[in-house]
Amino acid sequence: MSERHSFRSQSAMEYLMTYGWAILIIAVVLSVLFQIGVFSSGNFQPHAQAGACQVSRTVAGVSLEGQCNGMLPEFVGQFNGDSNINLPTTAEITGNQFTMVVWFDELGNGPNAPRALMFSQRDTYLDACVNSGSGVYFQVANSIPAYASIASPPCPSTGVWQQYVGTYNGQTMTLYVNGVQRGPTAAITGDVAIQPIAIGFYTGGGYYVDGYLANVQLYNTSLSQAEVTALYQEGIGGAPIRPQNIVGWWPLNGNANDYSGNGNNGQLNSVTFSSSWESGYTAP
Repeated sequence: MSERHSFRSQSAMEYLMTYGWAILIIAVVLSVLFQIGVFSSGNFQPHAQAGACQVSRTVAGVSLEGQCNGMLPEFVGQFNGDSNINLPTTAEITGNQFTMVVWFDELGNGPNAPRALMFSQRDTYLDACVNSGSGVYFQVANSIPAYASIASPPCPSTGVWQQYVGTYNGQTMTLYVNGVQRGPTAAITGDVAIQPIAIGFYTGGGYYVDGYLANVQLYNTSLSQAEVTALYQEGIGGAPIRPQNIVGWWPLNGNANDYSGNGNNGQLNSVTFSSSWESGYTAP
């Protein structure tokens, strides 16, 4: 009886050893897949193909064609620290009001790496953690020139998607992060000069993004706080909230085309497009 009991114990131990290692390996594989976002809820949401929706400008007015709200993009723009998107001179800031909108996921080289998300030729820009390391910057320069800046620490976290919005109403500028105002408003008077916009780099050189950019929007009006919050709530695939005031809309979902109806298509310089971007994205 003792030999039989010993045999059964040995068999049970061998069984546990054999299948225990298998279970451990499966657990490790599942953990890795979870970490890289394979089981992200976003993977089960519908994805919008490039050009799935765009603003249609007709004599009858302005409307939005296609289906995109509530859909995640298939791709986002990936910038390597030396890449950029040139835009035509018609994609410009002019007049007394404007709004810059960018979704950004930092992949750069530490908290002090310069990251010019949107930059004009007259130092009107939206930056994420400039060299000073003070956080997100929004700066407006008029034609005198005169400057006003807002900084909102901390710097963006690596691997986390956030939306940055800068608005200027002709008198004050305001910075929003994920739909919430950050820092005080800043006053600046006078018209903003004509300023062509670039995406992902400073046109004067030396300031490039290392990370992902998506759903870049430029308006010729100052969005209200309620509109900025609503735009954030649409998520990373959200359409322009005021199509009648959109100057350029670059989803960066597989190309640098402008889907605002204004034809401000961008020129890619070493920008690639990634489909593996969702692990750091949390829907609002």
